[in-house]
Amino acid sequence: MKNSEIILQVGVKVLLKNKQCLYLLMRSNPKKYPEKGARWDIVGGRINAGSTLMENLKREVKEESDLDLTDEPQLMAAQDILRVPGRHIVRLTYVGNNEGEPKIDEESTEYKWFTAEEIKALTYDELDIYFKELVEKGIIKL
Repeated sequence: MKNSEIILQVGVKVLLKNKQCLYLLMRSNPKKYPEKGARWDIVGGRINAGSTLMENLKREVKEESDLDLTDEPQLMAAQDILRVPGRHIVRLTYVGNNEGEPKIDEESTEYKWFTAEEIKALTYDELDIYFKELVEKGIIKL
């Protein structure tokens, strides 16, 4: 496949932390995301061109969890994701705060608030591999 045939996409994700210092993870719906499976992941998705990264991140958080960011999240990492043939996805990962309880949409099957230790204990089979990589390398500090 030629580089000119590969579609470039940008995604934004955020690790949300509440006032109790718990982190929100959503279990991906394997019917919607068969390439990913039913792994735990942080909230986010692809950006819409013409909107800022922050506008896209706020929209994705609202769509997927019905939550609002309570402050400006901090950019922690940029990763190349080459999981889907024919697509090159750049993923920007943030850490931010929120309040309230989420509501899931069709992209997830459930949500759970995790402690830092619980997240660190999740395996590559249980947690999104790209988020797991950031945790293991210490880029995301829990």
